[in-house]
Amino acid sequence: MHPHRRRLQPTKLRTLTIDSAAAMVPESVVLIRRFLLFVAVCLSCLLLYNDSNALRFLPRFSSSPSVLFSAYNSALVSGEHRLQKVLKDAAMEDGTVILTTLNEAWAAPNSIIDLFLESFKIGVGTHRLLNHLVIIALDQKAFQRCLELHTHCFALITQGVDFRREAYFMTPHYLKMMWARIDFLRSVLEMGYNFVFTDADVMWFRDPFPQFYMDADFQIACDHFLGNSDDLENRPNGGFNYVKSNNRSIEFYKFWYSSRETYPGFHDQDVLNIIKFHPSTFTIGLRMKFLDTAYFGGFCEPSKDFNQVCTMHANCCYGLDSKLHDLRIMLQNWKQFMSLRPNLKKYFILPWGVPQNCSLDSLRHYDAPESNNPHDLQD
Repeated sequence: MHPHRRRLQPTKLRTLTIDSAAAMVPESVVLIRRFLLFVAVCLSCLLLYNDSNALRFLPRFSSSPSVLFSAYNSALVSGEHRLQKVLKDAAMEDGTVILTTLNEAWAAPNSIIDLFLESFKIGVGTHRLLNHLVIIALDQKAFQRCLELHTHCFALITQGVDFRREAYFMTPHYLKMMWARIDFLRSVLEMGYNFVFTDADVMWFRDPFPQFYMDADFQIACDHFLGNSDDLENRPNGGFNYVKSNNRSIEFYKFWYSSRETYPGFHDQDVLNIIKFHPSTFTIGLRMKFLDTAYFGGFCEPSKDFNQVCTMHANCCYGLDSKLHDLRIMLQNWKQFMSLRPNLKKYFILPWGVPQNCSLDSLRHYDAPESNNPHDLQD
């Protein structure tokens, strides 16, 4: 019989082999190799991190050849995918999203965006609507601030246009901003989403959806409401509208955007006031409604009843400081109303304390020079 031989386990044998080989390499070489490996791993992690962040801040996309979207098709596809994901995550069951735009000036701490979000939090039935709000950031700083404040953010960049600065009414910079918004909203409709578009200087005090018309494709708030939701003589304001995605609304937005070339130098709201009477609008068959200022008021024509008001817009007001001053008063008015006992709310008529700084005397002439200060945005 052969004597019993003790065998090494395979794993131990491999360990001994590796250790023996390492012992044959000078210690300095081993240290250098480990250092190089460490550097390579760090660089790989850094590249992956930057790539992931880059996907969150992508160029805008549009069908207009006048706008440069991206140097590479892959970035364009990624941008579309990113927007689809943000919209899907924020959409209600019927595919409706709430959209607002934001630039650096209105994104600054204690500026418009803070008041806007606060109104949702203190409004009646509005807090839950934050789950369906998508903030469209027009520049890098606005996007970064959005990520600090909110869940659903998307970066919309138009190359060659700086949307951080104040956009004085009717200047070329203002017009580019307004028409870029119309083109973007058209793309949202083409993706199959209904939307409520709201300027960030619109305060949400009550859930507006019960006041919307079920049979309308396009419904819009007014600077001045004449008493009939079908009257085309109403003066609409593009800062708040509810649009359903269908062939009629998509064709209308295409017609609206293309009309900027028919009426050069006009902003989107003035063009809307023209094309609402145009035969092409009737051919498209768009069902248009105008929203009553009793529910959707503003500084131009305030809602008169705190028990009915849904939104209040800082319209008829230009200049960030004036807007902020009066919006803070407006929020304080709402808080005072909400602090009343239920029986007092029903019968007590509490007047708005605004407009103050946003009086007609404060309006800046449309050809005022553009400011270099990015913290003076006007819409």
